[in-house]
Amino acid sequence: MSAHAKYRKQEYALTVIGAAVTLLFLFPVYWMIITSLKPMGELFANPPHMFPHELTFAAYTDNFVSNRSMLGYIGNSFIIASGTMLLTLILAAPAAYGLARLRMWGKAAILILLLATQMLPTIMLAMPLFIAFSKMQLINSFPALIVANTTHSLPFAILVLRPYFLALPSGLEEAALIDGSDKFSAFWRIILPLVKPGLLTVGAFCFLWGWGDFIFALTLTTNETIRPLTMGLYKFIGEYGTEWNNLMAAATIAALPIILIFITLQQSIVSGLTSGSMKD
Repeated sequence: MSAHAKYRKQEYALTVIGAAVTLLFLFPVYWMIITSLKPMGELFANPPHMFPHELTFAAYTDNFVSNRSMLGYIGNSFIIASGTMLLTLILAAPAAYGLARLRMWGKAAILILLLATQMLPTIMLAMPLFIAFSKMQLINSFPALIVANTTHSLPFAILVLRPYFLALPSGLEEAALIDGSDKFSAFWRIILPLVKPGLLTVGAFCFLWGWGDFIFALTLTTNETIRPLTMGLYKFIGEYGTEWNNLMAAATIAALPIILIFITLQQSIVSGLTSGSMKD
């Protein structure tokens, strides 16, 4: 057997293994969708039906057409996720630029601190933030949830964006200053467009974290008009049982924005993660 043929067989084998692993990871998503399309009588069939015998969209019409309370939760999640993304980018971009360009004392300690904060579980931030926001009377408000999620995503955003600024030649700012621009204009008009893949990558992940937040929504809100979709899902979990088809329908709708974002920005996110992995 030639080396080329042997290499082709290895490629096919790895492709089959990769496809099998991918299908394994996608199976919970498939099960979530088909559960939302099953009538209540099929949910507890033994053995379980891999495809609904009686396809129904009642769970979607009941929760998103007849009763539109879930749409309010979706709107809240969108506000929180969008606010988290925008606030994180506004704070992370200049911070990462400063850590990349400025000569400052203690830069290594700052980077180590940012890395260390990534190891803290979200629940450890919830209580200090609850106390702080209680004193500022910000409990049950969108700003509290946005700021809380930003504290979680900001270190990650700075660490991801910094290598992009390091990769740019320092002469760009000098050329802009010679042409009459000030430092802010040079940063806004020249530097930021060049790190667009990094901004898209960070923005996508920050939106994802804000959209899927549960800990901060649980600890910082008691008002249903403020709570996001992750808290709205608990309406289907009762003392005497769980409405699995309704729960899976809401979960499917909750997953759609994330799926669409990553499908649309797939190339930018992948290139952003690989381009930002340069060594100092």
